[in-house]
Amino acid sequence: MDRLQQVLDEIAEEAAAADDRGQVAHYIPELAKVDPQQFGIAVALPDGRVLSAGDAATAFSIQSVSKVFTLSLALGKLGDSLWSRVGREPSGNPFNSIVQLEQEKGRPRNPFINAGAIAVADLILSGHEPREAIGEIVRFIRYLADDDTVRIDERVAASETAHGDRNASLAHFMRSFGTVTHAVDHVLGVYFHQCAIAMNCLQLARAGLFLACQGRNPLTASQVVTAHRARRINAIMLMCGHYDGSGEFAYRVGLPGKSGVGGGILAIAPGTASIAVWSPGLDPVGNSKLGSAALEQLTKRMEWSVFGA
Repeated sequence: MDRLQQVLDEIAEEAAAADDRGQVAHYIPELAKVDPQQFGIAVALPDGRVLSAGDAATAFSIQSVSKVFTLSLALGKLGDSLWSRVGREPSGNPFNSIVQLEQEKGRPRNPFINAGAIAVADLILSGHEPREAIGEIVRFIRYLADDDTVRIDERVAASETAHGDRNASLAHFMRSFGTVTHAVDHVLGVYFHQCAIAMNCLQLARAGLFLACQGRNPLTASQVVTAHRARRINAIMLMCGHYDGSGEFAYRVGLPGKSGVGGGILAIAPGTASIAVWSPGLDPVGNSKLGSAALEQLTKRMEWSVFGA
């Protein structure tokens, strides 16, 4: 345990000294205001302990990391019938691309690109008003993190709504194919609010722990998803969790992971730990530059790669 804390402290020190920190996301004005000098990392362990370093207690917008939780929630509600609407293959394209969606007749390549997550939001919305669906997502994440202080940053949600033309285009296009079945404004309301959920690294690491523990949340002693489903969610994270940088992340880090343009990354070391890292500056494909480097160092020093030491 002392070794892990030492490694986290070393990684935080290295991040603090880094010159090239990437660029914050400018296309969402509220995210453009975030100080790029911040860095936090937390590791949640199956015994309930959480170790951390840096700005691990500072809340940030989890953005697309939320897609792991909405996928888990939707699979719990719909089972494998969900896959009739969304694929499970890497996209190889930017997260907000419409080109592939047109070629494949409105069926998103996977649930972690924007189009796929919008389709999942449409499924969660079934039988609900948008406010109810948003509440269900927030309650689920609070339950996973065992923390009722997890909240939505309404300023980020408003900023996304005001600058969401590309996502609106994706949703309208999918609706023309029947992939999206509800009113586009309602679906986007759910999607923008899930992306605007604010968490810190400690909360996010705890929320992902069920994926490191065969679907069981050791914090609440409850089975969130089956072990079989947890394994499959991890597989999709490994293949698709970093958009067209997923192969590079698997090559360098060697763990299932999901990034967000708020600078957060959730990574899973199956059977070992759930890891959350945050640094707002992004690399050219939209993943946290220092966060990815930190995870590469963590898995190297702790020998946590799923591909071996």
